Parts: sequence; structure tokens; C-alpha cells
Amino acid sequence: MKNHKEIDSFIAQWPDSPDRCRELFTRLYSFLKTLDGADIDFHARPGITYSMRGVPAGDSEYGLFVMVDVIEEQPRWLSVCFYEQMVSDPDSRGDRVPGGLLGEDGICFDAESYDESLLAYLCERINEACRAAGE
Repeated sequence: MKNHKEIDSFIAQWPDSPDRCRELFTRLYSFLKTLDGADIDFHARPGITYSMRGVPAGDSEYGLFVMVDVIEEQPRWLSVCFYEQMVSDPDSRGDRVPGGLLGEDGICFDAESYDESLLAYLCERINEACRAAGE
């Protein structure tokens, strides 16, 4: 549960802003906590990024199934990335990033503000990726 305390502390220290990216991050974090077969890792690189990663709880060929990066710019924004082979993007909302996710092809969704429809879309992708990681 160490990672949860670290993430909770990070969220508590994140100042409010009109873009509501902290709320989006918090909602994604809450969603990840509900998934069966998933754990959460947190990698802090202050001044660069803060990376919350959904990782398979059991054996998997994948070290993660989603990476939610908080990009340290003003204002902060999120980049939510998946391995390309693990998710679909039926609405073409993401950007294909060759070699962009730990050296593998990825699909990333950038969020500069809170958007309920994007949150729902990302949660669908997270579910999809979590299932793929467990197969």
C-alpha cells in the first residue's frame, strides 16, 4: 500500500487549477483501484513527470497496461498511454507513438483539462488493456 500513500500525498499537494487535471488524475486513480487483477505503481521524477502505472497483479508478459503521466508544465497536463496492441481507439482520439511506450509502439491520449467524455473513454481503454494484460 506504499504506492497508495505516495499517490495520495502527491494528489494532496497538487494545487487547484481551473483546468481540473488533478480531478481527472484522481478519477483515473480511483478507477484503477477498482480493477481486479491490477496493482498500481508510482514513479515520481519531480520537475519532469509523475507516472502512475496500472500493472498486472499476476503473471503477464507486460510490465504495465496503462501509464498515466502528469507532465510538469504550467499548468500540469496528463498523457495517458497504452501499448498499441492492447487497446482499440474506435473514435481515433489518441495519437500513435512509434516506440513511445517503454520502447514499444503506443497510443497516447493527452488531456489538458477535465473532460467527462474523455474520462469515460479512457476508463474503457483501461479496462480493455487490463483484460489484455491478463490473457
